[in-house]
Amino acid sequence: MFLARSLFKMSSPNPLLRLEQRATEADQIIEYLKQQVQLLKEKTVVQASVREEKKLMVENAKLKNDIEELKKQLLEKEKKKGGRPSTAVAMPSSDNSVECISKPGPPKASGPAPSASPAANVQSPPPKEEGKKKKPEKKGGEKAEKKQAPPSQEEATVDVSRLDLRVGRIITAEKHPDADSLYVEQVDVGEASPRTVVSGLVKHIPLDQMQNRMAVLMCNLKPAKMRGVVSQAMVMCASSPDKVEILDPPSGAAPGDRITFQGFPGEPDKELNPKKKVWEQVQPDLRTDGQCVATYKGAAFEVAGKGVCRAQTMSNSGIK
Repeated sequence: MFLARSLFKMSSPNPLLRLEQRATEADQIIEYLKQQVQLLKEKTVVQASVREEKKLMVENAKLKNDIEELKKQLLEKEKKKGGRPSTAVAMPSSDNSVECISKPGPPKASGPAPSASPAANVQSPPPKEEGKKKKPEKKGGEKAEKKQAPPSQEEATVDVSRLDLRVGRIITAEKHPDADSLYVEQVDVGEASPRTVVSGLVKHIPLDQMQNRMAVLMCNLKPAKMRGVVSQAMVMCASSPDKVEILDPPSGAAPGDRITFQGFPGEPDKELNPKKKVWEQVQPDLRTDGQCVATYKGAAFEVAGKGVCRAQTMSNSGIK
C-alpha cells in the first residue's frame, strides 16, 4: 500500500503537465493557422488583382488595334474617293434575256431541268446573308468611346469597279450530270488551280465551242451550288431574248488579266455581298455598243495594253 501511494504521488503531476503543454501547443498551432489563413486571403486578393490587370491590359491593346485599323480604313476610303461623286443606279427590272452563267442562288431540286424558251432565265438570284457588325469590347465596365466607323467597301460607290472581271480560259466543259440546260466548266483565271463554273449555255453554245476557249469571267460572286455543283465564277455574255454570245477578250490577253474601265479606277470587292445587290445595280449599264464592244456606261471592257473585249456579232445588246 505504501508503495502504491508513493508511485501515485510521483506520477500524478506528469499528466497535468503534459495536458498544459499540449494546450499551449494547440494554442500556438491555432494562432499559426490563423496567420496562414490570413496570408492565403491576402495572396488570393493579390492574384485576383493581377489577373484582372492582365485582362484589362489585353482588352486595352485590342481596343487600340481596332482604333488603328479603323483609322487605316478611313484613310484608304478617303484616298479612293478622290472627289468622285456617288452614282445612284436604279434597281433592274425583270428581263426576258438569258442569264449566261450561274448567279449564286439556293440549290435546286435534283432531276432534269424543265424545258424553257431562249428567253427564259436559267439562274436564280444570289441568296441574302445577314451581316452582323462586331461591337467594340468595353474596358473595365466603362462604355467604349463611340467612334463613327469609316464607310466599308460594301457601302462605297456602286459602279463596275466593284466587280472582279478577269480574262479566263475555259479548259474543258461537259454537261451537268443533273441538269440538261447547264454546262460544268473548268476555267483558268490565273490562279494556282482552275475554278469550277456552272453556266446555262447548253441551248446557245455547242459543247465543242466551249472547249479551250478564252472568255471574260466575273470572279467575286459568292460561290453557290447549282444542282449540287458549286459554281465559283460567272461567264460574261452578250445576251438577247433569242441569242447569246460569250464575250471575247482581246488578242494576246492571258488568263488572270484584269478588265478595267476608264473613269472607274476603284478596286473590286473581295467577294460581293448579295445583300448589297452590287451586281444587280451595275448590270443594267453593261451593254455592247454599235461595234459589238463590251461597255459600262460607254467605257469599254479593256485589258491594259492589249485591247478591248467584244461580242462576235451582237451589237447594242445587254451583257450578263
